[in-house]
Order: sequence, then C-alpha cells, then structure tokens
Amino acid sequence: MNLIWKRTLITSFITASLASVTLVPAKPAAADDQILRDVGIGAAASVTSGAVRGRGSVLNNAVKGAAAGAAVNAVNGTRSRYHRKHRNLGQDIGVGAAASTATGAVTRGGKDTLGDAVDGAVAGAAIHLLTNGK
Repeated sequence: MNLIWKRTLITSFITASLASVTLVPAKPAAADDQILRDVGIGAAASVTSGAVRGRGSVLNNAVKGAAAGAAVNAVNGTRSRYHRKHRNLGQDIGVGAAASTATGAVTRGGKDTLGDAVDGAVAGAAIHLLTNGK
C-alpha cells in the first residue's frame, strides 16, 4: 500500500477511536456536569494564560488546563459537602499547578516547567473563582 495512504488511514483510525472513546462517555449526568465544567474552565484559562505569556501551543495549553481542571474537581470531590461548596483557593491553585506541571512533563518533556505550573495555577484559580459556592 502506498505510504501516504497508510499514514492517512492509520491517523484516521486513531482519531476516530480516540473520539469515540473520549466523547461517548462524556454525556453529562448530574455529577459529570461538574467535572466537564471544571475541565472546560481549566482548558480556557490555561489557553488564555499561555497566550498572554506567548508560550506553548493552544492544544498543549488546553490539555494542561483540562488536566488541571480534572485534578481540582477530583480533589474537591473527596471533600465533605460543606468543603466542596466552600473551596480552598490555595488548594485549588496548588493542585492545578501540580497537575499541569505533570502533564507538561509528559507532553513536552518538561521544557517549560515553571510556565506549566503558572498555566495550571491560573486554571485552578479560575475554577475557584467561577465555581466557589456553587
């Protein structure tokens, strides 16, 4: 088979399988709605932070922010009802920074560790500010 066709078909199959695995379970239920909200806020905040700093691609910044949003949501999901409603700003920033740094180390090999932490901290702070008390 022609090399170009192989590359096209393999890429298409991988994309289709990732989309089906990622999007099918994303039907929001009551609890899933909060994680999707936090992932979206984190991705948007990280993309904005990366654009302001002029570092990283939009996709990479979105992935780091989404990971930060998922981590912040996971940590707050383990807390009592009162503490879920009244989140801790320092904890949200720290968890977001740690998750974004870890994701940046995996996706880019740790090229800009401090920038990854800043993007995650901004994502954690944005999630805190937009969802605290809700």
